[in-house]
Amino acid sequence: MPSPPNRRGLLWVLFVVSASTAIALFFIPAIIIQPFKHQTALGLSLAMALRQRAPWSTLVAALAAFGFAIMLWCGPTSADGVCGSMMQVKWWRKGRLWRRVVLCVVLVPVVFSTVMARLNYFEWMFHPVDSPRFDAEAASKLDPGEMILAVRYGSDARAYPILQMAYHHVLNDVVGSVPIAVTY
Repeated sequence: MPSPPNRRGLLWVLFVVSASTAIALFFIPAIIIQPFKHQTALGLSLAMALRQRAPWSTLVAALAAFGFAIMLWCGPTSADGVCGSMMQVKWWRKGRLWRRVVLCVVLVPVVFSTVMARLNYFEWMFHPVDSPRFDAEAASKLDPGEMILAVRYGSDARAYPILQMAYHHVLNDVVGSVPIAVTY
C-alpha cells in the first residue's frame, strides 16, 4: 500500500529542515567570520556558538537527513510499496528519477558541511605566518603613513605592518630570544 501524500510531504519537510540545519551550522560561522569583513558583536557571538556546537549538531542533522532521504528514496514505487520493486509503475512516470536526483544533490552539501564542521577552516582563511622575514629599516618599502604594530624587548625590536597583520591575523616570532604571537 503506497504511503499517503501527506506523509510523503511531511518527510520532504523533515528532510529539508534537517539538511538545511546541517548546512547552516557550517556556513553561517564561515560567512560571518571572514578576513576584511565587518563583524558585529552579536554576529560573532552567534558564529562562535554555532561553531562550537557544529561538530556534533551537523552529524545529528546529517544522519536525520540521510534517514529521511532513504525513506523518500524508497517512496511509493509499486502496489505493495516495496522499495526497489517496479511491478506496475514505471519510475520515470512518477518522478522517481527527479526525486532521487534532488535527494543526491542536497546530500552533497550536507556531507561537505558535516566534514568541514570538524576541521579548523579558520586557520586556512587567516594564514598564520610561522617564519616571518624582516627588512632593515633603511631597506623597508613601507609608505611613510603606513601603520605598524611595534614590539621591543631589550635591544631587539620588530615592526609588523597592519595591512599584513589584518590579512594573516597571527604571526609567530621571537623578539629578544622570547617567543611571541603577534595578532591583530
